Amino acid sequence: MSKKPNRKSIQPIPGKVNTEGNSSLLKSNSNIPSFFLNSRLQGIVIFLFAFLLYANTLGHQWAQDDTVVITDNMLTQKGLAGIPQIFTKDTFFGYFKIEGKASVVAGGRYRPLTVAMFAIIYQLFGKNPFPFHMLTVLLFAFLCFLLYRTLFLLLRNYRDPGYGQVISFSSALLFAALPEHTEVVANVKGCDEIVTLLFSLGALYLCLKAIDTGKFFFSILAGLSLFLGLLAKENAVTFLLIIPLALIFFRKTNFDQTVKTIAPLVAAFIAFFVMRMAVLPEFLSKPPMELLNNPFIKYVDGHWVNFTAGEKYATIFYTLGQYIKLLFFPITLTHDYYPRHIGIMEWSDPAVLVSLLAYILLGVYVLWSFMKGKRDLIVFGILFFLITLSIVSNLVFAIGTNMGERFLFMPSIGFCLVISVLLVKLMESSQKVDFRKIATPSAALGIILILFSAKTIMRNPVWHDNKTLAFTDVLTSANSAKVQSFCGGLCTEDALSEKDPAKKTELFKQSVQYNTRAIEIHPTHKSALLNRGVSYYYLGQYDEAISDLRKVRDIAFDDRKGKINLSLALTGKAKYFEEQQQDLNAALPLLNEAIETDSTNQEAIWHMGIVKAKLGQYAEAISWLKKFTEIRPDDPASWEGLEWAYSLNGETAKAAECKSKADALRLNQKTN
Repeated sequence: MSKKPNRKSIQPIPGKVNTEGNSSLLKSNSNIPSFFLNSRLQGIVIFLFAFLLYANTLGHQWAQDDTVVITDNMLTQKGLAGIPQIFTKDTFFGYFKIEGKASVVAGGRYRPLTVAMFAIIYQLFGKNPFPFHMLTVLLFAFLCFLLYRTLFLLLRNYRDPGYGQVISFSSALLFAALPEHTEVVANVKGCDEIVTLLFSLGALYLCLKAIDTGKFFFSILAGLSLFLGLLAKENAVTFLLIIPLALIFFRKTNFDQTVKTIAPLVAAFIAFFVMRMAVLPEFLSKPPMELLNNPFIKYVDGHWVNFTAGEKYATIFYTLGQYIKLLFFPITLTHDYYPRHIGIMEWSDPAVLVSLLAYILLGVYVLWSFMKGKRDLIVFGILFFLITLSIVSNLVFAIGTNMGERFLFMPSIGFCLVISVLLVKLMESSQKVDFRKIATPSAALGIILILFSAKTIMRNPVWHDNKTLAFTDVLTSANSAKVQSFCGGLCTEDALSEKDPAKKTELFKQSVQYNTRAIEIHPTHKSALLNRGVSYYYLGQYDEAISDLRKVRDIAFDDRKGKINLSLALTGKAKYFEEQQQDLNAALPLLNEAIETDSTNQEAIWHMGIVKAKLGQYAEAISWLKKFTEIRPDDPASWEGLEWAYSLNGETAKAAECKSKADALRLNQKTN
């Protein structure tokens, strides 16, 4: 029989204060304003502040990857009935609708929790964006509240009374206001980031409760919380390091205590990993040779090749430097950091060296602090930033793009902690917080919050819908093939539905401009080539259209849309030779290729019959025009064409039959 565990090893730390902030210890310090004695009020302020910052997103429509997880996802649209498949398929399966297509992203994506959540909302409210946006904003507001409560609990015994309260409150406010978070909160798909961090922080909070109360039950709940976070997004795995660090820094737990507390977390990760591998066995598949899913390739002599090691890691460290810059100066924001918004960098670039130096200094500071026995909040904040950033840095795993503002969502907590500590240092007196000096740091925090909040509120409307987002951010991400192509595609869509001929032509010309820029950056960009080819076709530039659409066929031979449009472009060029140049021999091979490309092209079949008749090849003309009547039996013009061919061939009786059918159809049309 096993020995009963020693409860003393996990006893609460002596001298703890009331977690509601009403302890006699705090009250005895007359320097502390009453506001900091009321954690409930602080929590409410943080929740309302976060909610109001994003209240202007509640009327937004769908944007970006909302199509992937909601509006064009067949599993989400099944509602509750789709949930079993959501948990047994790649996250992109419901969008692509066929097996294997999701592998375009290295390693696949297994993030079923938020997609299942969307399915439930879809079941209740249908394709209405308002409840989705309301949920996203409410979850973010609650996340900010939980961040405050977790930090409040984490720092409850740290240094002197009042220190933890100020740090917790200011950190949560800063986190709520950071403009980089607009990509996560203003876009419904960003719920995966929110839910992941929500359950990850929940795991930390529950582990702290386990240590403070000596109840292992809280550790089990922490494991469940982390498991749910992993099901939302894999980034939650970084808390397997964050939580032990927090316990060592702020609870000074020994090895046995730490292992016992985090054991359920490790079990949760193993369970998730097994579950993920059952669905996506290719965990570390090789990144595809497609620029929009692998930014570390370049086009050389008509082929895509990998970056050199120097180019790859110089580009990665340059990007890491941009993350730090963005935290301090969130002035120019964009949803699109795809190639080549960030170019191919070299180690000779000063910006790369500055970035590398910054991270070296952060690492040196952490090592120096450990050597000196310092385990303060600045060190913890830096480690929090580095650990949570590592998984999206491209140093550990290929993430499919250079960077993204959403990737700062979790690491920014470390930044907020460090800034809060630096502000509180302005209040320190003899190593204690002197609230009589609160004016200066409060003013500094207030200015930061006003600037960040203003930027956030002004940035939110950009995420209203795809069109607003694309045509705003293309000005910033002018070197991104993705957003250039996106804008070109939107212009093509608008042109196809436009009734005014002048506006229609102008939209097609704009599409050509955007897609040309995309192709300059990404020479084999299928969507850009397709949309430019379609635009050229409607502008009557058939040679250019055929050239682009043949490239689409070469890139993806089975692309049905590409084949249809190539066939139309070939037919358009054939009609030009037939009708304007009277060059039937030039038209014939184009029509042959058009029909070979798309055997259902009715216009090509019709003109093949006409051209054959004009060339005196009447038997073949009759064959083609007869095929046309089979396709369009209720069209009197089809029978009139066949009548004409029979007449040319001297088959008067059959011509008369065709004329009779055509006349009957026309009479029927007039009668109806």
